[in-house]
Amino acid sequence: MSDVDVPHGARVLPPAYFLIHLLAMAGLHVFLPIARWIPRPLGYLGIVPALAGVGLAIAARTLFARQGTTIRPFEESSTLVVTGPYRLSRNPMYVGMTLVLVGEAVWFGTATPWLLIPVFVWLITTHFIRHEEAMLEQRFGAQYREYQSRVRRWV
Repeated sequence: MSDVDVPHGARVLPPAYFLIHLLAMAGLHVFLPIARWIPRPLGYLGIVPALAGVGLAIAARTLFARQGTTIRPFEESSTLVVTGPYRLSRNPMYVGMTLVLVGEAVWFGTATPWLLIPVFVWLITTHFIRHEEAMLEQRFGAQYREYQSRVRRWV
């Protein structure tokens, strides 16, 4: 295990944050819709980013499995994965989750679900990504710093 401290909020894993946000966005849409930004027929286009997000997350997860490294936050990685979707983003699983949230917001078509997407990104960044990056830098050193310099955190 690493010397990097696990933040208090990290006891809840990213999929739980994702599910909580999915449900909260639905709740905001139903109980506090405020304004319809996207008319109903166009709302169906939300399936596009949602499916892209699911595909991206699955592809990233599959690549971790093939490389034999963990996907669990705060467990030490055995391999630095830099191929596939990791050439475009250092966090394609989190990007995939965010795309699903965007798809849900488009699907609903109202304003209030959009408010939670930046909250999700902020929580994932502060509770997971920053600490994961510290662990990867500690484990892989210059190799990780070079990867960091050429690939963005999100997109």
